Order: sequence, then structure tokens, then C-alpha cells
Amino acid sequence: MKKMKLIIQIPCLNEEKTLPTTLSDLPKKIDGIDEIEVLIIDDGSTDKTVEVARQHGANHILKFTNNKGLAEAFNAGVDACLKLGADIIVNTDGDNQYRGEDIEKLIRPIVNGEADYVIGDRQVNGIPHFSLIKKKLQILGSWVVKHVSGTDIPDATSGFRALNREAALRLNVISKFSYTLETIIQAGKKNLALTHVPIRTNEKLRDSRLFRSIPSYVKRSILTIFRIYTMYEPLKTFSLIGGGIFGVGALVSLRFLYFYLMGNGGGHIQSLILSAVLMMIGFQVIMIGLVADLIGGTRQLIEDTLFRVKKIELSQELNGNNKKK
Repeated sequence: MKKMKLIIQIPCLNEEKTLPTTLSDLPKKIDGIDEIEVLIIDDGSTDKTVEVARQHGANHILKFTNNKGLAEAFNAGVDACLKLGADIIVNTDGDNQYRGEDIEKLIRPIVNGEADYVIGDRQVNGIPHFSLIKKKLQILGSWVVKHVSGTDIPDATSGFRALNREAALRLNVISKFSYTLETIIQAGKKNLALTHVPIRTNEKLRDSRLFRSIPSYVKRSILTIFRIYTMYEPLKTFSLIGGGIFGVGALVSLRFLYFYLMGNGGGHIQSLILSAVLMMIGFQVIMIGLVADLIGGTRQLIEDTLFRVKKIELSQELNGNNKKK
């Protein structure tokens, strides 16, 4: 029977104070898992995060020379975990937000062969240090992601998640902001087996560093959702926009037609011009959607090719490492 290796990756930015607690809370043994290792992704920390990680038993450290952001840290961590031979990758935060003992619950659907990607549901309504507005925004955001991705994930912004090797090879993070929303939408569009499990959170040790204010976070999240959804559903997106513009133009033309039939068309030429302009713009937007859809087909072929290339490269690298041992 093939041995199962779990690597827990922790993106960190100046976490010297909270990292010891986070690392000490991680499980040392899980049923069905033969090896458990920890990877620290140091995202350009200026404190003693790396030294603290080494002192408290981190197996691997990936260090950036400058701050690249959470999305790039997550992406680089997943790539490193794959090269280290991970069968399952768990992502958690360095601020001890999530309980390490829940990792076993998080990976169980993957170990049992029931899922490719598992999201930890924090059940945000029960988190005491979340403000009312933050809870409502989290619920609203998750509802939007549900409908955009065609999935049923109640806590889309949770950073406590697990993925198997197949999912890790298929997901390609493009956003520079955060991986949380993008990977769920991608997983839904790529028909990965996606599920969620309820998890618990610890007391707050520090404020979030992902965003400076709630309006800033909302704005960037909306842009991320729209961008990724447009990538995977360009024809639907542009058809809705173009159809709306074309429809407004058609209504304006009906207004002109009404006055024309009443014998007063000459005084409403502006409506006719506006109608023509809107209908032309609407038609052009729909054509842009058609072209984007054709490009999307090419992108899908490229992603499939990239998946195969990464899989072959990983297989060769792991075989080479096994021969060296």
C-alpha cells in the first residue's frame, strides 16, 4: 500500500510571536497518514520568523527576499510541497487562527477518496471577535462565490483548506491579492470534487494583514470574482452586459417610433441616434464575448497541457529523488 505524505504549509509575514503557538498545535500523527511535515513560506519577514520556525521544528523553509503577497506565497508553497512529495497539502495561517487538531477532520474526505479539495468552514456567525458587519460581508461574499462557482462552500474566505495532488496540479493562482476565492471558482469550473467540513477557531492574536480596511477588501474581492468568472464564462458575462445595453437601445428606439407614428418624429432624432449608438455598442460587446469564449477554449487546452507537463515533471523529479535515496 502506498505511503501517504501530508505537508502542512504556513505562509508567514512577521509571525515570530504567534508561530510557536501555531507549530506546537499541529498534529504529529494522523490515522491514514504515514508522514507529516511542515513547510514555512516566509513572505519577506523582517523579524525572526525564520529563526523561530527552525527552533520549533519546521521541516522546510521557503524564504522570499521581499513581500510578494498571500496569493504568491500560497502558490509557491503548493509547488514546493508537490516537489517534496506531498500527497495531501494543508494550508493554515501563522497567526494560530485555526485549530491544528482539526487538520485530521479537514483531510479525512481526501484520505477516504471522497474529495479533491476541502475547505474548513469557520461558521462565521459564531466567531466572537468578528464584528457584525464583517460577519454579514463574509456570508454575502460566500453566497456570491457559491453562485459564481456552482459550488456549495459556506465560508469562501477561509484559509484553512486541504487539497490532494490532483487538485494542486490543476489549480493555477493568477490573482496577486488572495487565493481563497479564485481557487474555489477554478475548482468549480474544473469539476474538482470540492467539499467543506466544520472547523473551530482560536482566540484572536493579531489583526488581519491582508487588507487595510473593509471597503478595500470588498473592492478587491469583487474585482477578483469578476475577473476569474469572466475568464471561465466570457460569453455569458459579455452577453449579459451587451444584451442589457442593446435592450436599452431598443427601448429608446421604441420611444422614437412612438413619436414618429404620432407625427412628431422630427423632434426626437436624438433618441434615434442614441438608440443606434447603444444597439451598436451592445452588439459589439456580445461579439467581444464570442471572441473571448474562443480564446477561453484555447486557454482550457493550454491549462490541460500545463497539467500534463507538471504531472510528468513531478513524476520524473520524485522518481529521481527516490533513486538518490
